[in-house]
Amino acid sequence: MANASEGVNDYDPKRLLDALIEKLELKNDAALSRVLEVEAPMISKIRHGKLPIGGIMLLRMHDASGLSIKDLRDLMGDRRRKFRLLPAPASKKSDVIR
Repeated sequence: MANASEGVNDYDPKRLLDALIEKLELKNDAALSRVLEVEAPMISKIRHGKLPIGGIMLLRMHDASGLSIKDLRDLMGDRRRKFRLLPAPASKKSDVIR
């Protein structure tokens, strides 16, 4: 019998990383990190669930692969329809609304 929570949360960034490596015909995570212009430990942290894939990383993946952001999110199992965006911090005292 299947676990009740199985399939409910299928978020898996490893699936996305593996798909990118295959699509870009790379050998490993180190090669992927060079293509994405990030440090290799960042890819390792994403693969092992210690670091989420953020917007900037998704854009780098999109630029390198040509896959849409939606396709990239689908590959990792992110099915959210909306994202919460935080407002940019005020840069000057005069920018603060009183």
